[in-house]
Amino acid sequence: MLKEKLMEDLKKSMKEKDEIRKNTVQMVRAAILQIEKDKGIEVGDEKILEIIAKEVKIKRDALADFEKAQRQDLINQTNQEISVLQEYLPKQLTKEELTEKIAEVIKKVGATTIKDMGIVMKEAKQEIGTAADGKSINEVVKELLG
Repeated sequence: MLKEKLMEDLKKSMKEKDEIRKNTVQMVRAAILQIEKDKGIEVGDEKILEIIAKEVKIKRDALADFEKAQRQDLINQTNQEISVLQEYLPKQLTKEELTEKIAEVIKKVGATTIKDMGIVMKEAKQEIGTAADGKSINEVVKELLG
């Protein structure tokens, strides 16, 4: 279903001559095709969301480099690409919602110290999925366990 939506959005962006949206959607579709060819599988919506979340992370990491280089053109383009990608992801959790969910996970797995961080991170990533990025989850886990 998400694959079809990406294709429709690609066609629409081509008609509207929206280069950034077109290129961003093509990038995601290329990543999906690469995984399908490499692993010989049909990628489902859940895996597509993981791919999109990974692309958002890559774009955010690149932003820091662009800011150091003072490339405002690349900063603007990357921010637009991130906003296009986020349209496909589920609504991102707020810091409060994330803290609440992670507190539940900590209680569920019985974690008490920072040494239990690995267990908490694994469980939290499974439960939260693409509704928050790994960095945000990590920060909240450290805050609650540390």
